[in-house]
Amino acid sequence: MFVSLGSIIGSGWLLGALKAAKVAGPASLLSWILTAVIMATLALVHAELGAAYPMAGGTARFPALAYGVLGGFAGGWVAWLQAVALAPVEVEASLQYLDNISWIKQHLNLLSGGETLTASGFGWATLLMAIFTVINLIGVKLLSESNSATVIWKVAVPVLTVVVLLSLRFHPGNFSAGGGFAPAGAHGIFAALPVGVVFALQGFEQAVQIGGESRNPQKDISRAIITAMIIGTIVYLLLEIAFIGSLDPASIVKNWDNPITQGSFGPYATLATLAGAGWLAYILYADAFVSPAGTGLLYLGTSSRLSYAMGREKVLPKQLGKLSVRGVPVWSIVLSFVVGEIMFLPFPSWQNLVEVITSATALMYAFAPVSMIALRKRDPDRARPYRAPAGNVLAPAGFVAANLIIYWTGFDIIWKIMVAIVAGFVLFLIARATTKSADRLPVDWKAVMWIPPWLGGSVLISWLGRYGDGGNINALPEWWDLAVVIVFSLAVFYWAVSLAVDGAKVQEAIDRETDELALQP
Repeated sequence: MFVSLGSIIGSGWLLGALKAAKVAGPASLLSWILTAVIMATLALVHAELGAAYPMAGGTARFPALAYGVLGGFAGGWVAWLQAVALAPVEVEASLQYLDNISWIKQHLNLLSGGETLTASGFGWATLLMAIFTVINLIGVKLLSESNSATVIWKVAVPVLTVVVLLSLRFHPGNFSAGGGFAPAGAHGIFAALPVGVVFALQGFEQAVQIGGESRNPQKDISRAIITAMIIGTIVYLLLEIAFIGSLDPASIVKNWDNPITQGSFGPYATLATLAGAGWLAYILYADAFVSPAGTGLLYLGTSSRLSYAMGREKVLPKQLGKLSVRGVPVWSIVLSFVVGEIMFLPFPSWQNLVEVITSATALMYAFAPVSMIALRKRDPDRARPYRAPAGNVLAPAGFVAANLIIYWTGFDIIWKIMVAIVAGFVLFLIARATTKSADRLPVDWKAVMWIPPWLGGSVLISWLGRYGDGGNINALPEWWDLAVVIVFSLAVFYWAVSLAVDGAKVQEAIDRETDELALQP
């Protein structure tokens, strides 16, 4: 539970409320509620899959069971893209927060131009990544123990912030200022999801990624996911209420374009200072390092489990699928460290990178509902310690919700993600061409026929749609665009379920997993 909760509460809590309020105003509260409903739907799906198939790197393994080796690679690749980017992003966020401290700004010279790492900053970032790598190499027990202490802090500080701000500086009139409760209407509520809200609440699946290493995965995984989601949702809703209520009414009297005029990269610290609680600002700057760093530690571990899973499926070099005598995927952890170092190259704003990660996360989540129903049909006798309620309704709703998030992210982000996915398939083909034929698993091309039309259709709808900062043509009318996404998603969902491999192949994949694990240390 702490692994999932530690992933949910990262740099998102320090920036999510500000970014959402700038887009949707007070109605950003509805953005958090909508996101919580969407994430809860997807979390219940992952809880069933994780309990029934407790495998390391589960988000890559579930589509592999239902759609064969290529389906598994597609799901695993987008999951890996999302996870491997998050560790360096959180590290960079930690350093950017620390740069607000005058002594660090003067003596360590971490950033140039306010965002890009200097040579000194790159060195400190590398040191943090190296520490994360060592902790992960020692094993999941140390990862869990070090994370537990961090998560207690990460939850306590936001709760303390809410209590202090609500008691010292709360203006009820702020919830109707600057154009009313919903100054940007429904469009603003939906547009707020990809600018930080979904990014903040995502992460529940981390219990699935390392769940195969827990003591009692059939029971532990579902309880961990559901509990973490409940706690995370409550904390984020209270934070948004405290943020909006604590703003200076003069800053939002006309609009929500600039609700806080100073300390925009540490808004809660600024609000605490204005409320006369300067001591809280110091705690918040400490947490601005601890929260992102703790999340980065977790994502370096979980991204390595994903590459491990793809190594096991022999769609990436097989060395990635080997375990050490301590039972950890050494080469996969090292790969996550190396790729994370490469990702310290200059990025655009934190905001733009969050939107890219959000889109990749939604694509990753979308594979789970399809896989759940396909595996229910193809592997009906499997013991399911946790069974998602109303699964035949919940799963298509989850797939639709994931596609709506993709659409709301906007065309300017989606096409870039699709380029990365195409690059992944090129790597897949190269890996197969350089692997001995005896070691290559057969590809069931029919089972994955739905993936290219789904991805291509998502790009087309986003181009015709109304969201994003460029490239789209606004051809679909308001609300009709959402109807198009829903109908398209449902058509793809039921088509995909019908194309899943037969039960014998599912059982063959499970038996192969069991046999290979028996040979591991």
